[in-house]
Amino acid sequence: MEKTTIHIKNVVCGRCIATVKQILSGLNIPFSQVFLGEAILDRPLTDMELHDLQKEFENVGFELLQKKQERIINSIKSIIIEQVYEEGSKNDNLSKILSERLHYDYSYLTNLFSKSEGQSIQSFQNRIKIERIKELLEYDELSISEIALDMGYSSAAYLSTSFRKATGISPSYYKAKHLNNRNNLDAV
Repeated sequence: MEKTTIHIKNVVCGRCIATVKQILSGLNIPFSQVFLGEAILDRPLTDMELHDLQKEFENVGFELLQKKQERIINSIKSIIIEQVYEEGSKNDNLSKILSERLHYDYSYLTNLFSKSEGQSIQSFQNRIKIERIKELLEYDELSISEIALDMGYSSAAYLSTSFRKATGISPSYYKAKHLNNRNNLDAV
């Protein structure tokens, strides 16, 4: 049987993946895997299934991506979120990772992303990193130096400078005041 991949906007975390699985199961749509931003279905969707799926996704803030460029941008975002949240301090070259995984030249990807999103891929990655740093500060399990190491910063001072530039406050102030001021990743 022919497998089909669907691309889904705003699937940015484990709970989102669980929600997609729940929706697919509830609609009796057979699938083999669900990842950040996409699901592999065991067969193509009927028109009625596609309609029902779009409706269910809209109810929870997801969106099926039909256009090729939308799918590429969604994949870029998913890869960056995965890199920041799952890979941590692994300092692989983002341009190389994106090019290899998406099979496009990085200059094409960065131009497409910038035109569509109004920010560079690097800016998006930095914003995702800041949200992850806020999360780690809220957990209060790691020191700022440990967070800097985990997030791939060369020092706690460099992390602090980047954090202050992005938020207007220092990480130590954010941590001490328990600000809990994170943004949803789908809004970044």
